[in-house]
Amino acid sequence: MASVPSLASTVQQRLADGLSAALPEAASADPLLRRSDRADFQANGILALAKQLKGNPRELATKVVDAIPANDVLKEIEVSGPGFLNITVTDAAIIDTLAARAADARLGVPFNESAGTTVIDYAQPNVAKEMHVGHLRSAVIGAAMVEILEFTGETVVRRHHIGDWGTQFGMLIQYLIEHPHELDHKAEGDDVSGEEAMSNLNRLYKASRTLFDSDEEFKTRARARVVDLQAGDPETLAMWQRFVDESKIYFYSVFEKLDMDINDPDIVGESGYNDMLHETCRLLEESGVAVRSEGALCVFFDDVKGPDGNPTPLIVQKSDGGFGYAATDLSAIRDRVGNLKATSLVYVVDARQSLHFKMVFETARRAGWLNDDVKAVQLAFGTVLGKDGKPFKTREGETVRLVDLLDEAVDRATAVVREKAEKVGLSESEIVENGRYVGIGAVKYADLSTSAARDYKFDLDQMVSLNGDTSVYLQYAYARIRSIFGKAGDRAPLAHPELELAPAERALGLHLDQFGEVISETAAEHAPHKLAAYLYQLASLYTTFYDQCPVIKPEPAQEVAENRLFLCDLTARTLHQGMALLGIRTPERL
Repeated sequence: MASVPSLASTVQQRLADGLSAALPEAASADPLLRRSDRADFQANGILALAKQLKGNPRELATKVVDAIPANDVLKEIEVSGPGFLNITVTDAAIIDTLAARAADARLGVPFNESAGTTVIDYAQPNVAKEMHVGHLRSAVIGAAMVEILEFTGETVVRRHHIGDWGTQFGMLIQYLIEHPHELDHKAEGDDVSGEEAMSNLNRLYKASRTLFDSDEEFKTRARARVVDLQAGDPETLAMWQRFVDESKIYFYSVFEKLDMDINDPDIVGESGYNDMLHETCRLLEESGVAVRSEGALCVFFDDVKGPDGNPTPLIVQKSDGGFGYAATDLSAIRDRVGNLKATSLVYVVDARQSLHFKMVFETARRAGWLNDDVKAVQLAFGTVLGKDGKPFKTREGETVRLVDLLDEAVDRATAVVREKAEKVGLSESEIVENGRYVGIGAVKYADLSTSAARDYKFDLDQMVSLNGDTSVYLQYAYARIRSIFGKAGDRAPLAHPELELAPAERALGLHLDQFGEVISETAAEHAPHKLAAYLYQLASLYTTFYDQCPVIKPEPAQEVAENRLFLCDLTARTLHQGMALLGIRTPERL
């Protein structure tokens, strides 16, 4: 089904027709329509137009209103102040538009069949290291943007650029060669949990680091092993692959807790671009984009200088011949544009790496790998803070393990669900399942409801609260609507455009109609917090509607009940779809 025009776009067209008829010389002018608390919409464009035409704005506004023929969409247009238009639409137009949305499985949200291909780089844990709270935002924000962009028609390629290469692996591999039983954990064929796998790797890492720091001969052997790794020595690569495989068991266990799908083909770490590094350097040097400076291959920028005022370059290749992050990131851009045919690259990466990516993107533009047809953006995110406003740490000052944080969120949420369980009649298995959905949803929503660029405080007490801007509030709103249908008897949702709407019905209906526009805006701006804000306001408006407009008791007239059930149903579907795009489940009963 084609996308459903929103009321705003329909009103915009009516105003544009009036402008063309009344002022042919201003036919292309934008009415500047927006939602208003004075009416349903307000148009402010005639002010600028009057300045351009050197006319009286109120007179021009009146002329435009008079040129709009009577129709079934616009109920009233009032000329206000210095030429503002306050516009009220008919109740029938609201219900008719919503009925068209309800008839579409996509709720009328546009689907762009000619959209391009976006590669999203997100959720980038490190091999042989535990995931901590710092990994949370990249995973949650990235996964939401994948869902949102795919829903709007974009072809999305997921990329998890894991840290799986570098000098630490020489140390780890050499230690394992000399202590071959260190990673033995269970009888062959037994399953190994993610936590167990990472526990073994952590133990191995600490033991190898201790030996590396205390034994010069081991340090020499470990450094030689790095050379073997980079040269592709079969034994060394096999040991390295074992570390990667053990880490993946752990990664998948954490992402499963996060209710997030991560697939093997999507994991292309630093090692995946190893064969491209020399060619990347050659192309940059031959084109003059990069130059040798004190033996290193560097790219310089006029606006990037160090504290001493001297230029700070992007170092692509070190003076000893080694490669840094820049070489890998530039090779990844070549691969994503050349092989994956990406038209857009989105990097969900900590804001503290903004300078690095600014230089990498500019280097890629100079080299011609990025251009007007291929854009790259960093979806930069802020830091997770504790209640004290400082970076989130344990009481001992350690970085908080992500699994511990998620487990605690689920425990807290399960306690909240259990308090209400008897009233709803939930079984123990439903309590456990809903506790997981509510807890993980609470963590995700707290992140996604904050603008990515801002830091946010991690406060579990607030996150699992039934009141305020939380996912639990939204989940309970959805479950409340579903419960209504269990009490509706033989009454079914049915739109009745002939009915006069109560104020709470109108407010809910007008907000429901904005869903498609909000999704488009969220996708274009890579701003999931805008969708979260829309859903919270939807749940709030529904609460007001529920309080003021009886659906079941006291029993309204048949047509009124059917129309209100229609509004309930569309609200539930919109909440369900919107929350799913954020990666949050909506249990049917809570």
